[in-house]
Amino acid sequence: MTSRRDIAMAAKAWPFEEARKLLARIQRDEAAGKTKPYVLFETGYGPSGLPHIGTFGEVARTSWVRRAFAELSDKPTRLIAFSDDMDGLRKVPDNVPNQDMLRAHLGKPLTVVPDPFGTHESFGAHNNARLRSFLDSFGFQYEFKSSTETYRAGEFDQALLKILANYDKVMAIMLPSLGEERQQTYSPFLPLSPATGRVLQVPIISHDVKAGTITFVDEDGTTVEQPVTGGRAKLQWKPDWAMRWMALGIDYEMSGKDLITSVELAVKICKGLGVAPPETYTYELFLDDKGQKISKSKGNGIAVEDWLAYSAPESLALFMYQKPRTAKRLYFDIIPKEVDDYAAFLDKYWAQSEAERLENPVWHIHAGSPPQEPWPVSFALLLNLVSASNASTAEVLWGFIRAYAPHANPRDNPALDRLVGYAMRYYADFVKPRKKYRAPSDKERAAMSELAAALEAMPGVTDGGAIQNAVYEIGKRHAFEPLRDWFKALYEVLFGQEQGPRFGSFAALYGTTTTAALIRTALEGKFVT
Repeated sequence: MTSRRDIAMAAKAWPFEEARKLLARIQRDEAAGKTKPYVLFETGYGPSGLPHIGTFGEVARTSWVRRAFAELSDKPTRLIAFSDDMDGLRKVPDNVPNQDMLRAHLGKPLTVVPDPFGTHESFGAHNNARLRSFLDSFGFQYEFKSSTETYRAGEFDQALLKILANYDKVMAIMLPSLGEERQQTYSPFLPLSPATGRVLQVPIISHDVKAGTITFVDEDGTTVEQPVTGGRAKLQWKPDWAMRWMALGIDYEMSGKDLITSVELAVKICKGLGVAPPETYTYELFLDDKGQKISKSKGNGIAVEDWLAYSAPESLALFMYQKPRTAKRLYFDIIPKEVDDYAAFLDKYWAQSEAERLENPVWHIHAGSPPQEPWPVSFALLLNLVSASNASTAEVLWGFIRAYAPHANPRDNPALDRLVGYAMRYYADFVKPRKKYRAPSDKERAAMSELAAALEAMPGVTDGGAIQNAVYEIGKRHAFEPLRDWFKALYEVLFGQEQGPRFGSFAALYGTTTTAALIRTALEGKFVT
């Protein structure tokens, strides 16, 4: 009999592929006598801004690999959410209060800059709290780690001294990646000014490996010799990443395509210093509806709160799960499809074998325990139902749903009840403003008149397949070629849009008699203005 672990070892889903790579690494280490009590995953966060949709994607994807690994090995795992809060404040964000106050603290570590909101001891602490609240709201299991606290506590000291001892080797790796002008002033170490407290981008005059110090000229012109340990200096971003991997013993980390060069350099630094880098994974970036890369500065993306205004987190998770190495368009029009795809995967899950379930996205999204709640109505159907019925309250929609699926109700189907609310909101904001009804052609009018009569002859029928067959036959009799032109005509004339759900399913939900009345109203020209 095939064991569950054997099934997991053969699973083709990408989190299992990544988990097997990680397992092979751990087994190599153990064979070489390098053992530790846990496997360490990491995700990184720059706290100069608020967590965003990319933050969700990275932590979710890392968590899925971690969960898949748990199916392959009994070795405990940990996930660190690391905040680079010792970085200097480079510019004042546009969306925060007390900007004049912040300008006076440019260059200082974020954990030293006062909180412009006045709720925390520093700007870094404020944004770290937002990060933790954000991750907690999705139920992620992680350990938070602050760069400032880790540097100051001396946890990085040995790794920093190792970088210092290999200063020239690190410089040889970094300098070819820099422009000629930057090469003249670059140093992997950024000292904190004893005079101003700022993180300094200054040349290092000399370094003393034995003393563990660097010498530089401070902002006031004073030449200073200062230890690199105890939080009195930090590293530039790319060497810092490598140092963190070494100091903490990171086994696995993901990052976006825009950080490929940073990953490559950090890996080279680790190998150059005789330390095995972690397993890494590069995911693609998101595009807007025009195919342009999403940028926070351009404002052409979707915020997490925007998505969650129109759908539950599961649909966003599905978007993140599918094809992470393919650039995907992230805009509001994709939400209905993601919702309905999620519902389809969930419905399919309960009839699948154990091996098939491990390939199903909902197994990963729900950490192996998907909810067992049927969704008798799709998001696309609900949108058309709102349109046809002009429903202004959820109760109106539930009246149609109960007629179609008598056992469904808000109490026993809370996910569907939430979907009703999402559909009404999405329809009002995105569907209704774009509606463009048209009058039918003579050929279409004749076919629609026949369809109305056929539906009136099917009172109380809730078999969407039977209704769909009748719609097909009428389209064929009226010589629509290709037949999709017939359905396109129905959507444009009845709903003011070019596409929609299966018409038979819609009529079954809305009711055959009321659908016939909808068709006759359209044929009278009442929708065209």
